[in-house]
Amino acid sequence: MSVLAYPFMQHAVLAALLCSIACGIIGSLVILNRLSYLAGAVAHAAYGGIGIAFIAGLPVLPCTMGFSLASSLVMAKTMIKNGDIAPGQTADTAMGILWAGGMALGIILIDLSPGYAGDLMGFLFGSILAVPVENLVFMAALDLALLGMLYRYGQGLTAVTLDPEFSRARGLPVTGLFYLLVGMTAVAVVMLLQIVGLILVIALLTIPPYMGRRMTRSLPGMMLASSLLCFAFCLGGVAVAYVFDLSPGAVIIAVATAAYGAQLLLKR
Repeated sequence: MSVLAYPFMQHAVLAALLCSIACGIIGSLVILNRLSYLAGAVAHAAYGGIGIAFIAGLPVLPCTMGFSLASSLVMAKTMIKNGDIAPGQTADTAMGILWAGGMALGIILIDLSPGYAGDLMGFLFGSILAVPVENLVFMAALDLALLGMLYRYGQGLTAVTLDPEFSRARGLPVTGLFYLLVGMTAVAVVMLLQIVGLILVIALLTIPPYMGRRMTRSLPGMMLASSLLCFAFCLGGVAVAYVFDLSPGAVIIAVATAAYGAQLLLKR
């Protein structure tokens, strides 16, 4: 019997597809806007949302999403000075505090929570082979929301990404679009937590887009290439992990890193 006949493997493939869409869209914008550090801070701050969900008995994914969105908007606020997007010492400090503070809050709340916190390791290192159906539905809804925002604000996001000063001169709401981008980044980060966990999420959010950037000259092409690469890395990582009984999240990142290294060597 084919391994794809197992429901857990079907769920894994669907989760990889849904997360790859978010990775391609948001990862490309994160790379071009140099927001990798912010994405890392959001990923670790998300741990606070996980802790709140555990101690309050709430659904983990929606609760983590809400906490991550709030944290990301606080970080974005510190990066805006007099209407200009100008990351500085204050922004770095705020991101560092939320990075560590979110982790600390999550650990404390989980320690105080009654019962067994077995799902916790899945958020640290990913659990693509154990994504429940309700999370798949939630992830699909988030993808639709991201695609809707990209359709509605895509031209503005592209303009702000490529030339913020010219965009401001044209009258585009640069600050508002930046807040939107940061919020979308938080959505993508929480989705990717399901695949590789918060420890490895930055690699999956940056490696495919960076490789896609070297393969195409347009932002839509970069997003498409990034999504396809991310999906390929996820499938390849799951296959290798299944055969050799390894941790899927770590293997996915190992496959992505190897592909990135190969691209660097071949493009020289």
